[in-house]
Amino acid sequence: MSSMRRIVRNLSLILTPLVMLATVMVGVGPGSVGASSHREAPLIAADPTVDSTDLYAFVSPDAPTTVTLISNWIPFEEPGGGPNFYHFDDNATYYIKIDSDGNAQPDVTYAWTFHTNIKKSDTFLYNNGPISSPTSTTFTYTQYYTVTEKLGSAAATVLFGNKLMPPDNIGPRSTPNYAALAAQFVNSAGGIKEFTGQRDDPFFVDVNSIFDLGGLRPFNSLHLIPLPTSTGLNSTAGYNVHTTAIQVPISKLAPTCPTGTATSDPKCVIGVWTTAERPSVITRTQAASGAVSSTASGAPIQVSRLGNPLVNEVVLPLALKDAFNTIPPSSDAVLFTAQPPNPLAAPARSCEPAS
Repeated sequence: MSSMRRIVRNLSLILTPLVMLATVMVGVGPGSVGASSHREAPLIAADPTVDSTDLYAFVSPDAPTTVTLISNWIPFEEPGGGPNFYHFDDNATYYIKIDSDGNAQPDVTYAWTFHTNIKKSDTFLYNNGPISSPTSTTFTYTQYYTVTEKLGSAAATVLFGNKLMPPDNIGPRSTPNYAALAAQFVNSAGGIKEFTGQRDDPFFVDVNSIFDLGGLRPFNSLHLIPLPTSTGLNSTAGYNVHTTAIQVPISKLAPTCPTGTATSDPKCVIGVWTTAERPSVITRTQAASGAVSSTASGAPIQVSRLGNPLVNEVVLPLALKDAFNTIPPSSDAVLFTAQPPNPLAAPARSCEPAS
């Protein structure tokens, strides 16, 4: 058995399906969890608009009877990457899922869907003047979204419908006082608050060193290939992500959590993970004018998933990374005891001709 395979099999004895979820205690106290995985698998690295980079869940400091759930998407957004700036994909659905009873199945699901509206088609500009409010007529490339809530097996209900997403932070001429501008796009209804839009990537990670043969700069001198020691660097500094964030009453996510109970009570612990789905078929067509369009059809397929940090990036070998993104937490035991396929092992061929 290879050393990598031995590591994976040993970890499978510890990492039960529920551990693949991020968990947060929602009773009294500041229970919190954070998770991160940027570009963690081959297929999702080629599909960044549905790549979940970070997941956070914590008791809200500003409203301690609620939990804030945040999922970030689209890794390493260069702020100046215009004129076509970053957006969610109209053909995808983005989810935050909550397990309230420890069975690795979603009991509460929040979903975001999007549609783009280009309000001025005769310009290459994202905006043709400063954007100061949601009603600014200078906002050219706009995206609207809907947030739904699904409780158990009940049908999903709309919490926030057809909401305008704030513009990306283009710069001081286009989006002056961006913090004040983005604050105008916070939605609130029925005891739930929501924000969807671009944010600074908050996760501190030195990916430049970690994925350079597992280097940690403060311990560089101890590695097999030693280098001078130095302070760790924040590789995500200066980059943005796109956020789906929602603040929800604890009573909705952990309905059996007794008021005033210590956070260690199992009834006050929830599992949280995030996924994204795409239609199974994307068809591209070209009109007589030469314009190319795409149409999505077919049943949705899960293409992205994030719970605990670094599980897919570091624990799983390359042959299993794409599979992890497509399965639910309840199937993790199967994946973590699977034998990765050997791409060098071809089946034997018979010398007899095929009949």
